[in-house]
Amino acid sequence: MKAILALFFAGKLGKILFSGGSMLVSIAVYAEMFGWKYAVGFVLLLLCHEMGHYIAARQRGLDVGLPTFIPFVGAWINLKTQSLNPETVAFVGMAGPLLGSTGAFLVYLIAEYYQLHWLLAIAYAGFVLNLFNLIPVVPLDGGHIVAVITPKIWIVGIPMLVALYFWRPSPLLIIIAILALPKAWAAMRGTIPAQMESQLTGNGLKARYAAEYLGLVCFLTLIAFEVHSKV
Repeated sequence: MKAILALFFAGKLGKILFSGGSMLVSIAVYAEMFGWKYAVGFVLLLLCHEMGHYIAARQRGLDVGLPTFIPFVGAWINLKTQSLNPETVAFVGMAGPLLGSTGAFLVYLIAEYYQLHWLLAIAYAGFVLNLFNLIPVVPLDGGHIVAVITPKIWIVGIPMLVALYFWRPSPLLIIIAILALPKAWAAMRGTIPAQMESQLTGNGLKARYAAEYLGLVCFLTLIAFEVHSKV
């Protein structure tokens, strides 16, 4: 019986059930605090964000697992392929906020059209979620994206985390800051591994990622302020 269960959970069905189960647990926890409509909408926007990463990873032929959800932490995909070059990491990192922001914007349009205040709140959460993920520190998406431009931008992310903590204190911010400090310190000292420096892309790709990154940050900032005034 144990052998059968092991094979079951090692297979694709087991992975789907584990991913779906963690998603349902998150919905149940959020529903207890914010109501089921908000919980379902918010977790679906989380799924949208993670599927952006998943689809991009599959496009690059990477071995990637389905999203895993943890309440009040978020969700992530498990990239099993190691030693990726900075451009591939940036490509996968950018896809999450892009698809996640698109999903939040569609929710916003529906909320505006039907004048649904609760749906507007979900859209706002989606915009803030994706904007938060663009803070330029590793392990957040923003840190992976800006690394392809120059890792020195990681230095900027630490003060942003500190300011965000004083505005909205959260243990999660402390954890992210602890994880981000070693790379930010290396960037500050100019001791980024030579291997990473040698893998950085040309000016054309750097300019493209910079434009996409800054454009999305500006869009999310403006629309988040816009929606916040209506929530």
